[in-house]
Amino acid sequence: MSMQRCGEDEVLAAIEDDEKISLILVKRDATSIKLTKIISYAEKSDIKIIHGSENDLWRMAVNNSDTTPDVLALVGRNPSASFDEILQDGGLIWLLAGAAYPVNIGFCIRTAEVSGATAVLIDAQMNNADRSASKRASMKAHRFIPVHWIDGIEAINEAKEAGFRIIAVEDVGKSTPWEVDMTGDVILIVGGEKYGISDEIIRLADECVRIPMTGFVPSFNLQAPLSAVAIEAQRQRNQ
Repeated sequence: MSMQRCGEDEVLAAIEDDEKISLILVKRDATSIKLTKIISYAEKSDIKIIHGSENDLWRMAVNNSDTTPDVLALVGRNPSASFDEILQDGGLIWLLAGAAYPVNIGFCIRTAEVSGATAVLIDAQMNNADRSASKRASMKAHRFIPVHWIDGIEAINEAKEAGFRIIAVEDVGKSTPWEVDMTGDVILIVGGEKYGISDEIIRLADECVRIPMTGFVPSFNLQAPLSAVAIEAQRQRNQ
């Protein structure tokens, strides 16, 4: 199910249906009676409002066309959610275990957001500059999905206690992504660019899946396996 409500009529309908709206993106300098009503509701309900350019809204709109919507609303996901709140809400969480390059992390955040994930967890030794670079590389997607830098093993253990299944994407896996159930509450893990997923995390996984490779160089870039699994998970979860 789409997490976006596009245009004044859809956003107002979401408000009337009491949908869980967590963020509203408004076209800068746009005005109308309906938009005033939407903004007033957001302010009274403490819903975050972001003002963006016409190009921002056209690019992000699900049904982008020649006409740019004046407003978009994010439903079903709270970008400011704490880790405990993320576990309570359930869904699909990505863990990047040991990723080292900000650009790769940023692309993974964007892919996770686009594919409807609940959150992205990052277990990586990075300073503030690297974290900021990762967010920039996400092309602002980090504004629409919770992103937490966290200890991976602790996160996995807490998730298992909350009833999540843990699936690692690693070469030791015997099954391909399309042979494994990725519905329900699940954490999907991809490893770092140099060393993959640690043995300790592999031991905590309930299952490992592998991405088939037939070329001479037996390694995909970090973004590729995440994208492949994300698309399959999205397919399964939207059936």
